[in-house]
Amino acid sequence: MRVSKRVAAIAAAGALSVAAPVVMQFEGLRTTAYLDPIQIPTVCYGHTLTASMGQTKSVAECEQLLRDDMQQALTGLAACVEPELQPHEWAALVSWSYNVGAGAACGSTLMRKLNAGAAPGEWCPELRRWVYAGGQRLAGLVRRREAELQLCLGR
Repeated sequence: MRVSKRVAAIAAAGALSVAAPVVMQFEGLRTTAYLDPIQIPTVCYGHTLTASMGQTKSVAECEQLLRDDMQQALTGLAACVEPELQPHEWAALVSWSYNVGAGAACGSTLMRKLNAGAAPGEWCPELRRWVYAGGQRLAGLVRRREAELQLCLGR
């Protein structure tokens, strides 16, 4: 299946609507740009691509950026995930990839295990390894990965 058709099928299955509350909870809404824990300009719900210090966005603009960024995370993942997944597994991966980037996600041990046919009980716990930013273990990432793990396992 081509990536664009696969992305549409995954989105239709509700993965993005399940992932959105997780992303929103852990990213939080900030309409004025700020520096994240590793000093990257960030705005809205963790948007970094076009963020710059001094920038402000409306809530509606932030919601659109969230939709666009989540779609981009899903598209990046769909290009490297080989097996069919359940919507809750996709949702967990989208939240994770939204945070770490599709390049990092696609090159990860988690992805190697997933694509090698491992069961979710083996590859989902790999999410727990992604709790560092700037070389430091961050409590917020620990909490986020635990929530993503529970979602990934369907709990």
